This record gives sequence, C-alpha cells and structure tokens, in this order.
Amino acid sequence: MMTRHPAARAQGLRRHILRSLAALGAGSLLLATGPASAQAPSDKPIRMIVGFAPGGAADVIARSIGLALGKELGQPVLIDNRPGADGIISAQAVRSAAPDGSTILLGTNTAMVSVPTLRPNPPYDPFKDFTPISTAGQFTMFLAVSPRLPVRDIREFLAYAKANEGKLTSASSNSASELAMLQLLAAGGARVPNARYKGDVPALVDVMSGEVQMIFTTGTSAPALAKEGKIRVLLTPQPQRSPLLPEVPTADEMDIKNLTILPWAGFFGPPGMPVEATRRISDALQKVLQQPELREQLVKQGFDGYGMAPDAFATFFRQRYDGWVETIRKYNVRFD
Repeated sequence: MMTRHPAARAQGLRRHILRSLAALGAGSLLLATGPASAQAPSDKPIRMIVGFAPGGAADVIARSIGLALGKELGQPVLIDNRPGADGIISAQAVRSAAPDGSTILLGTNTAMVSVPTLRPNPPYDPFKDFTPISTAGQFTMFLAVSPRLPVRDIREFLAYAKANEGKLTSASSNSASELAMLQLLAAGGARVPNARYKGDVPALVDVMSGEVQMIFTTGTSAPALAKEGKIRVLLTPQPQRSPLLPEVPTADEMDIKNLTILPWAGFFGPPGMPVEATRRISDALQKVLQQPELREQLVKQGFDGYGMAPDAFATFFRQRYDGWVETIRKYNVRFD
C-alpha cells in the first residue's frame, strides 16, 4: 500500500480547505443577496401608480408626496397614471408587479373598497392581493346645498329634508358621497333619492341651479364656489374644521355622530412585499407627511395628509372597509 508524501497530504488539505471556504462563501453570498434581491436597488426609480388622469386631485396629491418621498429615500419616484374602471386598471397593475418595493399604488376608497364591495364579481381581494404600506391621508369633504334652499345651518337642513322628502334630490359623483349623504339624512329621519353623476363638476352645476339640492363634495371645488355664493356649505364630516372653510362646523360639533364614510387614500404594494421594503417606504412616508411645507401644500388641495405604520394602516383599512359594508347593508344600497 502506497502512502502519500507529507507535502502532498498538506497540499491536498489546503485544496480541501479552499474548496470548503469557496462553498461557504458562495452560500454566504446567496444569503446576502437573497433578501437584497427582494428589495428595489436604491438607485432604481419607484413607480407610484395612480388610478386617475393627470391634473386631477389625486394626481396632484401623488406628485406632491412623490417628490418629497423621492428626496427622503434618495431615489426618484415616478408617477404612472393608469386611469379608468374605478381604479381597477391601476390596482391590477400593482397586484401583478414584482414585490420588490419598486412599484406602489396610491389607492383610494374607490378602488380598494367600492370595487370589492359593490361589484358582483370583484377582480381582486383588497386584503390578500396587496401589501398595506401607509395611509396617505383623507380627502376633505363638505356638505353643499343649493343657495335656493331656505336653510342656513345643518339643523334647518335636516328638518327641511324630512318635511320635503318628495320634493328633493341629492347628487353624488362617487359612492363615498352617496353613502355619506344616506348617513347624514338618516340622522334627521329623512331619505332622499340620489342622482349619480360622473364627476363633481357637473353635479355642482346642477346644485347651483337648483336642479338637485344637495351633495357631499370634495375640498377642491367647494371653497371657491361657497365664497362666490354659488353654493352654501353647511358641514364637514372631518374630525376638525378645514382651513379651506374654517367657518364650517364639523359633524361632531353639531352632535351628528353617525358619519363614518370619509374618502381616504393610502399606499399599497404588491402581494408578498418583504417586510424590510415595506417598512423602508412606510417610514419615509410617515416622515415626509409630517413636513409642514408638504402638509400645507396638501391642505390647499383639500387633503389632510398623514402616515401610518403598516400594521396600523392595515387595521385602519379593515375598519373603513367593514364600515362601508355595514352602511351598504343597512340602507340596502345597490350600485348597478
């Protein structure tokens, strides 16, 4: 039996050690690159998909937040407008995107609540098919009535609505507006038929003319029209008075406690988005939404911006969703 020379044995041992270290290094490399590959590279742009056309309120808000977010993260945030189908197009684009943090959705209650609750065959599950990242905030909403109505405050309005049920019509441009009106009228024991419009502008035109008499409208249109006397604003369901119309009382101030339908927006990622990537974007959003300059800019657009941690946002989202479903069932609302 032949024996190997000690030098040969030493050389063989060195090769064995080197091979083992190489294998260990490769494994370490895989471990190091595994989690990193699940996150967008810091120099890769983030696509913020918005389900509305350029120039609208949601688009302006997205661009304001996106600019600040890009500076905070140190990487560009690009706005990708995918309007149409009540936000379904934009939501599905994010749903099918890579879950690496490079694609996020500015989702409103239209796409994330109305579509899943009101469509007979919803195209997605808002809880299983998306990763909650953070709130963006709430859209300011006002109750506006025709100046032809002989009412000056919310109590007079509710009494008048109850006494004239067969003579009045409400207007809405979205499901949030319609459901909020149902809740408000119920507080006064009234129910008024609703006319659905394709946007706030045509609805407000008919409110101004008296063709319809009332609407819950957003903060982008109401302040200027109110100051010109073309509409009369009686109430906001927001928790605090809006600086856009600081003289308008809140529902709480007027002892109206049942208004739970408030239009909001939040950020979502694709399903299976890693915790690290989710927290990174959420932390940055919470930080920038506290910036006084950005908050002031958003308020002028009729939007109260604020961020939440992912878990808190998930709870917020579930509560808003459940409240929406409860209201639809309570008033037997049908959206054909």
